[in-house]
Amino acid sequence: MKYFFKSIAVAIVLMGQVAVAQNTSYWQQHVDYTMEVDMDVESFQYTGTQKLVYTNNSPDELTRVYYHLFFNAFQPGSEMDMRLQSIPDPDGRMTDEQKNSRIAGLKENEIGYLHASSLTQDGAKVNFVEEGTILVVELAKPIPSGGKTTFEMEFKGQVPVQVRRSGRNSAEGIALSMSQWYPKLAEYDFEGWHADPYIAREFQGVWGDFDVKLTIDKKYVVGGSGYLQNPQEIGHGYEASGTKVKKQKGKTLTWHFKAPMVHDFMWAADPEYLHDTLQVENGPMLHFLYKDNKEIIENWKKLQPKTAEFMKFFSKNIGEYPYKQYSVIQGGDGGMEYAMATLITGERKFESLAGVTAHELAHSWFQHILATNESKHEWMDEGFTTFISTLAMNEVMQENKENPLEGTYKGYFNLVNSGKEQPQTTHADRYDLNFAYGIAAYSKGSIFLSQLGYIIGQDKLMETIRKYYEDFKFKHPIPNDIKRTAEKVSGMELDWYLTDWTQTTNTIDYGITDVKDNAGKTEVSMVRTGAMPMPLDILVIYEDGTKETFYAPLRMMRGEKENPYPQINRTVLGDWPWAQSNYNFTINKPVDSIKAVVIDPSQLMADINQEDNVWQNTEE
Repeated sequence: MKYFFKSIAVAIVLMGQVAVAQNTSYWQQHVDYTMEVDMDVESFQYTGTQKLVYTNNSPDELTRVYYHLFFNAFQPGSEMDMRLQSIPDPDGRMTDEQKNSRIAGLKENEIGYLHASSLTQDGAKVNFVEEGTILVVELAKPIPSGGKTTFEMEFKGQVPVQVRRSGRNSAEGIALSMSQWYPKLAEYDFEGWHADPYIAREFQGVWGDFDVKLTIDKKYVVGGSGYLQNPQEIGHGYEASGTKVKKQKGKTLTWHFKAPMVHDFMWAADPEYLHDTLQVENGPMLHFLYKDNKEIIENWKKLQPKTAEFMKFFSKNIGEYPYKQYSVIQGGDGGMEYAMATLITGERKFESLAGVTAHELAHSWFQHILATNESKHEWMDEGFTTFISTLAMNEVMQENKENPLEGTYKGYFNLVNSGKEQPQTTHADRYDLNFAYGIAAYSKGSIFLSQLGYIIGQDKLMETIRKYYEDFKFKHPIPNDIKRTAEKVSGMELDWYLTDWTQTTNTIDYGITDVKDNAGKTEVSMVRTGAMPMPLDILVIYEDGTKETFYAPLRMMRGEKENPYPQINRTVLGDWPWAQSNYNFTINKPVDSIKAVVIDPSQLMADINQEDNVWQNTEE
């Protein structure tokens, strides 16, 4: 049976602009960071000052705040180390060949740390205490609703040996991958504080403006979040084309970056970085920083025009990228998204290099602009990114797969069959297995969207994505927000879908139990054996080669999707109530004229047992 997944591609092409944003009552806290940092590239230690202006837009008075001190995770005995040693399937990047924790074996000069040396609030000293990767701060005075306060901190840190995301001297020889490197104020929202310890999962941050000055050995080339303010002093490929760089005295350079309206700031540095730029037509300037390694240069050159195509694809199908710059930087330990940039490993085959770039670039929308809480709703970040980046790869890389998302379904089915599935509402740190977390976040999260397209129609799905982006960018949306957006676009009730798919491990399982003659007509009997209900598309193929479809809406949807196969005649049947296990309908043709009956010809419904989804007439 061929897939009918092409309808998604058609919807993408035909999709138009979405209606104006809805009115919401969301409030967001705001931070303005001003930091000056000195990095010693010999000892991998650094010192810094931070001025943080915090605006309390919440309706609450605050008497305490929290900072993340991520680098403290890279120490023997840390919570990250303990979790690494206790989980049955530890991340291979963080273990040695015997699957022992690499963190447990770090020496004093190899560990990471980040410590506040002093901290004041509006000039008054405050009491603070380190608790692993969290700094607990008792305020000198409460911050009233609508009020502002200024924190000033001195801090010091040591960059750990590269273990996970951040670090020095990576396996590919990148000197400094500086993500999650500064004292970062935790998020406070309608749920309260989110001061989660760092266990190696994802993160969340407060929207704000960053002004960062970084002093480092002048031989090092730096890339990352933000716009460089002094390119004519720095050079290294940032200077205006055809101009000369003002030569600086001394052994160091001070790089000055500004990043507006972001919730994170990352940078990376290496003395061997090559630096290329490419202007996207009607879009941002792209920066590419990668090692001067002849074995990878050709792939990185080929990557650049493809990245521009990916940028156009996402801006068209999700919404306009709001910044004027994006950087693709070799570093880290795989691929990880950051504000206005990504760190990716660069010694890959070209298809892999393009794939990781597409995925991390898509995160600019589904994380750094739509900024869900990744600890609680990681599937909205990783899953939605997987969905849209897979479609982008299929088009930009001309993969021409009939169903490019087939692999996500296979991953989900493997998880179900393993018996290890946990609900997607599980906190990212609480999954029993990395295997279960990965598939729940990436595969099942992606299927949330592709299957939503099956329920409401592919054109309505793409409209939903664009409206969701327009309505909730810079607002930290939650699962109910994507559900409500889909309801407004489709006119259907979808609470049942969000509940069953994300809050339970209920599965979908429908089957054809009988196809028989009934007074010259054909009676089709079907059964729902899975706990999760769905609407059904049924394809009937006749012996003469003609086809027609039948559609059984789910009653609790209170609506119907348009015919997904307009070239084929469709009959809309009576609603199938969720509490009713069995369902029959009649075809006004004799059974011997029917060649096959197929439930869900698109195969976008994640039915865990598809063997009984097809009935074939075996009588000659």
